[in-house]
Amino acid sequence: MRKEKKSVQGHKLDFLSRGFKLKDIKDSKFVMTRGYEAVVFLIIFSAILWHLSSTMGMANMMNTIMNTAHDLLNGTVLYLMGVMVIAGALGKLLVEFGVITLLQKLLSYLMRPLFNLPGEAAVAGLLTFLSDNPAVISLANDKQFRRNFKTFELISLTNFGTAFGMGLVVVTSMGALNIEKEGHHISFFIPALIGFCGAVLGAIISTRLMQYMIRNEVCIEEEVSEKEGEEVVIAINNEHLNSIFLRFMNSILDGGKSGVQLGLAIIPGVLIITTSVLLISNGMPEGGYTGGLGEGVAVLPQIASYFSVPLEYLFGFTNEKLVAFPITALGSVGAALGTAKEFLKEGILGGNEVAVFTAIGMCWSGYLSTHTAMLDTLKQRHLASKAIISHTIGGLGAGMFAHFVYIWFY
Repeated sequence: MRKEKKSVQGHKLDFLSRGFKLKDIKDSKFVMTRGYEAVVFLIIFSAILWHLSSTMGMANMMNTIMNTAHDLLNGTVLYLMGVMVIAGALGKLLVEFGVITLLQKLLSYLMRPLFNLPGEAAVAGLLTFLSDNPAVISLANDKQFRRNFKTFELISLTNFGTAFGMGLVVVTSMGALNIEKEGHHISFFIPALIGFCGAVLGAIISTRLMQYMIRNEVCIEEEVSEKEGEEVVIAINNEHLNSIFLRFMNSILDGGKSGVQLGLAIIPGVLIITTSVLLISNGMPEGGYTGGLGEGVAVLPQIASYFSVPLEYLFGFTNEKLVAFPITALGSVGAALGTAKEFLKEGILGGNEVAVFTAIGMCWSGYLSTHTAMLDTLKQRHLASKAIISHTIGGLGAGMFAHFVYIWFY
């Protein structure tokens, strides 16, 4: 053992004697680590590519990927962008004419009993409902906004805000879906509202569980500013010199523009994530692989089949492919909405699925891709695992609540 230690020290001395410094040793270790990562990545990527190409054929696999991405871009993305433009215009109108401020004052009385948060938290929920998860961070970093928050309450805003992220888009998109039965169009608006209620319950579970898990790990002293009685409201345009018509037109145009930007932002997620999920969700068509739209290797349904009993009892999923929506919503709810439209085309989407999808999609809203960044902004990245665990439980609770309420309602 002593000889081995000496030999290691001798190597280090020899390394330094050639003109290298200790920093060079650390850099060489970093390069070796990245080299191992490259090897592991190539092995995993090659194994996945080999399985897909050997099952479908390389040419068919590539054609299916391209055809699916093209169909999602022309159909799903443009449809979602249209919904986002309308939702953005509506949201801007609500802000411009003071409706959001009124709602904030009314909802502030529910924050403490439901979420154990100050009344100002209602602003965060409304902003993320109209936009996306990161909107809550801009508020959390504002000294005026955070004056009545304890530290653990402020951190739990990441879970609270995420549970309402893109809520207006999700509820509007799912509620706009409909099926034709016996010559009549059946709307899914009521199931979407049930899903919204489930998302609120998921927000309560996630926020309170997060507070319970971190309460003893962070400072719980209350941060109060000198202006204790000052209210927090959303800044709106009160230039009365402008006519109501001009304010109306500016609001819908600016809101629609933000909807276009959001629609462009979801394109990578919808195309990449949804195409990947559909590739492992769909199976081989009856005539064999042709490289056409909607073909795949059906790995995800095989995995879900082992959990078919709890999935059917807890969420009402009668088809294993339906599990693709919540899995996709982990990373991008915009991409998940794309899978919902595909399920509607296949005829496996009903009112129960709309309620459950709305609850899980709105509550989770791609939290795996935003939670760490949001907590990093608050300088609390070490709490990311607890935030993810609590939000996972909240989303599952939201889906189960929506399922059982739908059964009771219908």
